[in-house]
Amino acid sequence: MQHPYRKLALALTVSAAALTSFYAAAHGNVTPQAVDTTGLPVLGDKWREDNPYKTNKLALKIGTSAYNQNCARCHGIEAISGGIAPDLRQLDKDCVGLKAEAKKAACFKEMDGYYLTSVRHGKVRNGAVYMPPFEGVFNQEAMWAIKTYLESRRETQ
Repeated sequence: MQHPYRKLALALTVSAAALTSFYAAAHGNVTPQAVDTTGLPVLGDKWREDNPYKTNKLALKIGTSAYNQNCARCHGIEAISGGIAPDLRQLDKDCVGLKAEAKKAACFKEMDGYYLTSVRHGKVRNGAVYMPPFEGVFNQEAMWAIKTYLESRRETQ
């Protein structure tokens, strides 16, 4: 005679396996969501070297929405990583504590370049795609709006 909880345990195990595989499949091939950058100053075809929207409130609003729709899945809600991808609040943490303003500005500019290259070209190591390239999916305005949001989430310590 089978133990009555054995069927329940088997059913729960099968259900958990099915849900896990569904979760993995549902999040494995995600289509980026369009970002409406209407109202932001148009940046043109030449890629900027540093964020032109640092103090733009509309860019912050657009960037917040764009981040939540396209980046939070891997980088975490409010840019607080859950361990899948880097915590983007710390993207330019090495710059924050610099005392010399010229060095600090140069550091932030360098990190803007790193950010933009990462978003445009993605992250691939040994043939594995860790982050897809977003060039051709997002325009430059969307990428900088997201950076504006990330700067608002920057850890200062």
